[in-house]
Amino acid sequence: MSKSKSSQSSKSSKSSKSKKPKAARGWAEPADLALRPQPLAGLECASTPGWTGDRAAAEAQLAANGAALSELQEKLFADGRSGGTRSVLLVLQGMDTSGKGGIVRHVIGQVDPQGVMHRSFGVPTDAERKHNYLWRIRNALPRPGYIGVFDRSHYEDVLVARVNELVPPEVWGKRYEEINAFEAKVAAAGTRIVKVALVVSAQEQKARLRERLTRKDKFWKYNPSDIDERAKWPAYREAYQAVLDRTSTDTAPWHVVPADRKWFARLAVSQLLLDALTDLDLGWPPPSFDVKAEKARLEKA
Repeated sequence: MSKSKSSQSSKSSKSSKSKKPKAARGWAEPADLALRPQPLAGLECASTPGWTGDRAAAEAQLAANGAALSELQEKLFADGRSGGTRSVLLVLQGMDTSGKGGIVRHVIGQVDPQGVMHRSFGVPTDAERKHNYLWRIRNALPRPGYIGVFDRSHYEDVLVARVNELVPPEVWGKRYEEINAFEAKVAAAGTRIVKVALVVSAQEQKARLRERLTRKDKFWKYNPSDIDERAKWPAYREAYQAVLDRTSTDTAPWHVVPADRKWFARLAVSQLLLDALTDLDLGWPPPSFDVKAEKARLEKA
């Protein structure tokens, strides 16, 4: 049986209290806590939970976060090149137009791309269908020293598969616990998992789809199937709530980010990622050679 939401929340609360995290500049409380799961039915998608500033302050903080992320990402990469086993995985889930691509450009785009492993999961290929649904996910996990980014992920198999009845309920119903066990193993192997659900309102999604139909530079983003999926909004909301209830664990907690304000969503994800990297307490690897001797050799070269 899966853990109940209340028991998971209780454990997360105890863990958070023991660590006593400090709020970053501009946040009333740590983003990790301010953005923990809540009932989606009552979520205001234009809200900015935990953030005390305005848009200008958020954009300034995003830039500051970027500088810090860049240095920490380089330390992580250096650690991996020096035999370290740690990595970070950012999982982005959300309805179409929720801003996943913008997060990749404006947040992940602030760090060195050579240290990033980005993967977008669409409809499984014929080769992927021959394997368990987690097979393609396992093969895309970040190597030590890398920041991995999943634009959609294994959660498609309890979201799209559930809503569109691609598999029977008895099949997708077992996947919540399978995913929890999978993520626990991934974390135990050294990967810090940051899961973000970007939640956009139906009204804002409609406005963003309308924009895609009125701008030539946005046509490529439009997919007629997006309209069909909008008709299933209640079913998707129920499926997302089940994901939050059943797969937000101490090891890999979910974070719910209201996404109607793009500037807030980008700030929130950058803060969550920055906090995760900071918690790794990364340092520069010590040299594997005699520095003094190498300096002397260089002078004679």
